[in-house]
Amino acid sequence: MEKLLLLEDDMSLIDGLTYSLRKNGFDIEVARTIKEAEKLVGEDNGFDLLLFDVTLPDGNGFALCEKLRKSGNRIPIIFLTASDEETNVIRGLDGGGDDYITKPFKLGELCSRIRALLRRSGLGNAGPGEDVLRSGEVMINLTEGRVFLRGETLELTGAEYRLLCLLLKNSGKVLTRGMILDKLWDGGGSFVDDNTLSVYIHRLREKLEKEPSLPEHLKTVRGLGYQWRE
Repeated sequence: MEKLLLLEDDMSLIDGLTYSLRKNGFDIEVARTIKEAEKLVGEDNGFDLLLFDVTLPDGNGFALCEKLRKSGNRIPIIFLTASDEETNVIRGLDGGGDDYITKPFKLGELCSRIRALLRRSGLGNAGPGEDVLRSGEVMINLTEGRVFLRGETLELTGAEYRLLCLLLKNSGKVLTRGMILDKLWDGGGSFVDDNTLSVYIHRLREKLEKEPSLPEHLKTVRGLGYQWRE
C-alpha cells in the first residue's frame, strides 16, 4: 500500500480526500502547515508521494518543494491548487514538482495521476542518497534509468526495467501477481495482463540468472507470487 502525505488546510477537502484515497487503497497522513509537513517528511515516514496545496497558513507548497529538492529529496510531488495560471504552473514544475492538478478536480483523475506518477518514479519512494539500487551483481542507476550486471550494461525494455525496480525495492518480500499487475503498464499505456507478466518474468531470468531454469534471485513462491532474494 503506497503511503501519501497530504499537505492541506481546508478541513472539508481533507475529510473528503482522506476518505476517498483510503477507499482507493492508499495509506494517507495529513499535515495542515508547512512546519508539520517538514517534520513528517524529515522523520522518514516512508512516504511514496506528496500532495501539496500551494497556499498554507505558514507559507506555500512551492517553497517547500524547492527546499526538499535542494536537500536531495526526490519523493514525487503533485500540487493541488485553485490557480491554473501559467506562471504558477511553471513555478511549480521548475521548482521540482512532478505534476499539477487544479481544484476542483475529480477524484478519479487525481487517483490516475497519483498511480501514473508512482509508476514513472520507479514505483516507490527514492529519498536522499537512494539514487542507486544494488543487489549482489545487479546495480540500477535510478537517475539514469540504467541497469548493470557484473559491471556491464544490461539492456532491458521499459516494462522489464520497471519490474526489476519493483522487485529490488521490495527485496525479500513476496509480491503477489495481483500486486505486480496493478503497478506495471506496458509502453503503450495498456494494462499488463497475467500472461504478459509471465513473459516478463521469464525474460528477466534469461538476462539476470546464471541458470534461468534454476533461479537464485527471482524466485517463484508457489501459490503466492514472486520474491527477489539477495
